Amino acid sequence: MTFRVSAVQYHLHTISSFEEFAAQCEHYIKTAEEYGAEFILFPEFLTTQLMSIGDAEGRALSIEDLPQFTERYREMFSGFAKKYQVHIIGGTHVLRRNEKLYNVAHLFYPDGRIAEQAKLHITPAEVEGWNMGAGEGLEVFETDKGTIAMLTCYDIEFPEIVRMAKAKGADVIFCPSCTDDRHGFHRVRYTSHARAIENQIYVVLTGTVGSLPTVDLMRANFGQAAIITPNDIPFPPKGLLAEGEINDDMIITADLDLELLYRVRERGSVTTWRDRRTDLYTDWT
Repeated sequence: MTFRVSAVQYHLHTISSFEEFAAQCEHYIKTAEEYGAEFILFPEFLTTQLMSIGDAEGRALSIEDLPQFTERYREMFSGFAKKYQVHIIGGTHVLRRNEKLYNVAHLFYPDGRIAEQAKLHITPAEVEGWNMGAGEGLEVFETDKGTIAMLTCYDIEFPEIVRMAKAKGADVIFCPSCTDDRHGFHRVRYTSHARAIENQIYVVLTGTVGSLPTVDLMRANFGQAAIITPNDIPFPPKGLLAEGEINDDMIITADLDLELLYRVRERGSVTTWRDRRTDLYTDWT
């Protein structure tokens, strides 16, 4: 099974309407469609751009205001997924549930279905600055191209949760991210490579670029998309099928061959999934 994925280095800048946001998203989707992409990944917190629209007094909206856009966000990406017949991981959007805010990744299927995965590990800045809550459970998602998981940014830094996703059958982790400096970016990037090696899976990663000068915690972004593989002979030596130019507004695209994963798990130079010492530590299966 081979399928094509694109990852969007989404450029954040001040906008004046939801329609402007929708037009920018569709631009990226049209571009990915021209390359034949079947899955399109947007980054974490891309909908914070909507906060820059501001209120009647010209002040930027707060994180508490963001859930008011939920219905329009879902309708927009669901409509695009159906229109262009692609799977869209619509980055993350902030939802309110039981008076608590959650950072939730969304998968939009070509047939109109919508799946959700709340971020499971919350950074100190998200807790202190935005009072974000943590999701309570991990799901994997069946598609006609295989089983995937959505783990957001900080999630990928925890080996246990990716082990669980692989044990549940995920061959591809889509990781929407948002980091404001080189330190945060490299934490996510390096651990994405580690997770691909440990679990013999693909990781599709992307982040925000640009800035939102009026929006708290979004004034700086440092991002680069990457399509990451295990490090073994069937794959590129650096474990990279594609990567973007740092902090540029762009899309990257590559083909994921699941048969190569199955082959290296059985007879690769190393067989890290099979060789786990589950007599010494937890077997997530």
